[in-house]
Amino acid sequence: MTDHDQISRRTAVTAVATTAALLPFGATATARAAEPAAAAPFQHGIASGDPLPDGVLLWTRVTPAADALPGSGKGPATEVSWQVAADKGFAKVVARGTATASAATDHTVKADVRGLVPATTYWFRFTALGVHSPVGRTRTAPAAGTAAANVRFGVVSCANWESGYFSPYRHLAARTDLDAVLHLGDYLYEYKTGEYPALKYVVRPHSPGHEIITLADYRIRHGVHKTDPDAQAMHATHPVIAMWDDHEFADNAWQGGAYNHTPGAEGDWAARMAAAKQAYFEWMPVRPSTAGTTYRRLQFGTLADLHLLDLRSFRDEQVPVGSGRADDPGRTLTGRAQLDWLKAGLERSAAAWRLVGTSVMISQVAFGSVPAHLLGPLAEVLGLPKEGLAINTDQWDGYTDDRRELLSHLSDRSIGNTVFLTGDIHMAWANDVPLKAATYPSQDPVATEFVVTSVTSDNLDDTLHVAPHTASLPAAAAIRAANRHVKWLDMDSHGYGVLDVTAERTQMDYFAVSDKADKNATSAHVRSYRTLSGTQRVERADGPVV
Repeated sequence: MTDHDQISRRTAVTAVATTAALLPFGATATARAAEPAAAAPFQHGIASGDPLPDGVLLWTRVTPAADALPGSGKGPATEVSWQVAADKGFAKVVARGTATASAATDHTVKADVRGLVPATTYWFRFTALGVHSPVGRTRTAPAAGTAAANVRFGVVSCANWESGYFSPYRHLAARTDLDAVLHLGDYLYEYKTGEYPALKYVVRPHSPGHEIITLADYRIRHGVHKTDPDAQAMHATHPVIAMWDDHEFADNAWQGGAYNHTPGAEGDWAARMAAAKQAYFEWMPVRPSTAGTTYRRLQFGTLADLHLLDLRSFRDEQVPVGSGRADDPGRTLTGRAQLDWLKAGLERSAAAWRLVGTSVMISQVAFGSVPAHLLGPLAEVLGLPKEGLAINTDQWDGYTDDRRELLSHLSDRSIGNTVFLTGDIHMAWANDVPLKAATYPSQDPVATEFVVTSVTSDNLDDTLHVAPHTASLPAAAAIRAANRHVKWLDMDSHGYGVLDVTAERTQMDYFAVSDKADKNATSAHVRSYRTLSGTQRVERADGPVV
């Protein structure tokens, strides 16, 4: 596969595009982008992603005609030019080029720009049909061999359109101190309107209204998400490093099917997955590998290597809770090639920190001590059958041989400073990661894990329809009592994380928004946890990094 460590405002626009201006950089967090004009060619915003020391990937989607809607297959091929500049006014253009937007790629275009200066902020824009796009801001990674003072990421996951507004994106867009935003999966959801959440709790209906199955369906759903003003602002302000989880395909997806896929009634699974992947790579600022997967590696000087996993394309089917098959060495979550790639990358890394983006939790967690009346709602949050819950077999807990091999690799080779970054579970966690949870804390952990909560997707209080931090408190207390390596757990908040990495420590600051159903939700710091270099343990920090 293509491995990144091997690969050596405001602007004047024509009148038709003035209403498509994005949130100006440095604006207050309460400002919002204007709705795009119907005739504007850049209705879906602009984006950058996958920063390298010498380059970055640029993205946009052009609407060349009124009927050239996402998924329509309509509209003429259109030439699109792009520019990258060292200044907002584009007096110092450092790179330029052209691409063609056509129906074959749903009129999306990408430009893989190289020849840029490391650790540098740039501005970019596209031009089509005589109209300039809004101006975007992006940033390259530190050069190989460079000891950067720090690197800072926004961290998000699980953004369900129908569950609320994407205020966490807006708050991240308002920050000027981020090197990139890491999206850990579930960028969108496949459900029909009113399935998740129930119809009476839908904040805003998505499109199409039915469950998405075909290429056109997935393209339409991606297009809807790219009209969200908060998403547009985030994408225009920071490069986004994205990986997928299951809902980019279907709930609890595996290589041969999904919990939310009925063969026959919903067609062939391989065709559905291929359609979902095609739409994802069209609409997201991501470089696909030659295998059509999102596992890849990015480097940030000598400070951090970021290993991103694909835990849906190669995994075996989830096993029923209590089946005894979670420990079967013949079953895999990662696939052999990806696990070998990860182990080799972690071992040869010379960076101060090894960051691993894993879409599902790697820490061992038992839920059996949770009060019985909360097991069903908790299973619903996790997308699991509600008849009982001892472990979540969609996580690494359901594929223990892969986890044992990976964690033993860290232990046997004394690979330190490994931090797993996780989404999926709609809760915030700070965990030590022991080789064997049963022996913790008598044996030292081999890594740590920071899990961020959802942008909007339902938490336990949403499922129970009760006030936050009421019914969840006994469940959180029971989980921590039964899992001593879990140092903190918030089952109710929605928001985002900010991960700050220095040579001395890696710290996750957790932020929560006031109300996911409020377009203008405020944001507040909740907790901070850090891992000091050489410890493989999490500890509470006094406050967020300034």
